[in-house]
Amino acid sequence: MIAVSSRPVKRHWNTVSFASTLYLIPVLDLLLEEIPQHWKAEVRLGLQEALVNAAKHGNALDPGKTVLVRFSVVANQHWWVISDQGSGFQRPHATEPELERALPCEQQECGRGMYLLHQIFDQVQWNNQGTELRLCKYVRRPHRLPLLT
Repeated sequence: MIAVSSRPVKRHWNTVSFASTLYLIPVLDLLLEEIPQHWKAEVRLGLQEALVNAAKHGNALDPGKTVLVRFSVVANQHWWVISDQGSGFQRPHATEPELERALPCEQQECGRGMYLLHQIFDQVQWNNQGTELRLCKYVRRPHRLPLLT
């Protein structure tokens, strides 16, 4: 089940919550509604990675736990705040250039999602507990075109 709400707070934030699942098509479609067409493929890839991480790694695909996504658009900035009910994760303390040199891991599944998030979004931030991810995408940047079309 997917729950959607809209509530004005300083900015107009919408909220979507869903039981931990990897069936994300309707959630992604909703979260991408206001994204310009030429950015949709790239942003879909990034949001899918973030949502899979929250449901799979954060909530261990426990259907009793939910993933909560708050999203908003301010001017040309699209924001998503993704929260899970897991125990959190220890984020790497590497700088972005260090991440670029070290990723993606070829022999094992480590860090590829982190690499994708930093390539796709203009801002990537976690809370101290590692249970909430804030993503921001600027869709009107003249010096940057979409990576995917």
